[in-house]
Amino acid sequence: MNSLSEANTKFMFDLFQQFRKSKENNIFYSPISITSALGMVLLGAKDNTAQQISKVLHFDQVTENTTEKAATYHVDRSGNVHHQFQKLLTEFNKSTDAYELKIANKLFGEKTYQFLQEYLDAIKKFYQTSVESTDFANAPEESRKKINSWVESQTNEKIKNLFPDGTIGNDTTLVLVNAIYFKGQWENKFKKENTKEEKFWPNKNTYKSVQMMRQYNSFNFALLEDVQAKVLEIPYKGKDLSMIVLLPNEIDGLQKLEEKLTAEKLMEWTSLQNMRETCVDLHLPRFKMEESYDLKDTLRTMGMVNIFNGDADLSGMTWSHGLSVSKVLHKAFVEVTEEGVEAAAATAVVVVELSSPSTNEEFCCNHPFLFFIRQNKTNSILFYGRFSSP
Repeated sequence: MNSLSEANTKFMFDLFQQFRKSKENNIFYSPISITSALGMVLLGAKDNTAQQISKVLHFDQVTENTTEKAATYHVDRSGNVHHQFQKLLTEFNKSTDAYELKIANKLFGEKTYQFLQEYLDAIKKFYQTSVESTDFANAPEESRKKINSWVESQTNEKIKNLFPDGTIGNDTTLVLVNAIYFKGQWENKFKKENTKEEKFWPNKNTYKSVQMMRQYNSFNFALLEDVQAKVLEIPYKGKDLSMIVLLPNEIDGLQKLEEKLTAEKLMEWTSLQNMRETCVDLHLPRFKMEESYDLKDTLRTMGMVNIFNGDADLSGMTWSHGLSVSKVLHKAFVEVTEEGVEAAAATAVVVVELSSPSTNEEFCCNHPFLFFIRQNKTNSILFYGRFSSP
């Protein structure tokens, strides 16, 4: 399973480099949601189209003899990645009272295209979803509303209007939708009475007021001397998932940290063997983020060209020619509070109050930082973000 999570981390990092070019402030997205949706297209892609998808997603490094496998539709031969997704999605969608995690993928296909039964069976097996027959040609606006309401229903109504007005036309043939929703409760909650208004410095010259949560506790922590930063793991209830925060030492140190960051370094810095349990005085702002992306141009820039034009070979999905992907839109939402989840007020968690030790580390997130939410068992990064402006 590690190989798929590593591919996901590399793709996540490539995406981040693209987003950094165009987005000044906050960034927040789910690499695993995007890769699983594109995995559904790969399942029906052949030849160059399949190879481009595999390369951009780093799937070509997941299996040996990849060219042959990527170029062949038969699931038993290209199945390694898809089998791993099947395991991963099953793992993620397990019900638990510790957190809410929903990953929803769906393909909406123009109803005049007949999808192959073999493809429909495979998508159900590996990605736990289906292709919905949609009348884009005659009813684009109704189709848009239908897709939006499906996404709302899958994300506890947190993600609304994924497709804004005018984004679906009557020339649309295939729409990939991925939405992900997460709400977690901390292993150790922040006490509300410790939350105070404090300054958050987006840069050295200006500050904004934020509600800063605070707790003294024992966390996995590491100093990253070579990049002048530190890293901290904050576990969610049950410790299946954690939020990892990368904080530069200096207020304006984030750009330098981002420039030195690679996917390999990220995995190395945040691995358990590189962190030690330390008493930490943690200051973390309460925040909510929702970010939207139209990924078509970004994916093209990264090398996934054919699926968006007339050269698309999606003959593993349908016998018809001319099918191509019209849109890849992504929206992700996160909310960080003292408890983690407002709805979990009735859950009792025993918090052991640590006496403040004489030497401890301070981890004060009062300036821009990077963070990600990881599923620890599979080492999969579900969300990745940059918080630089409240």
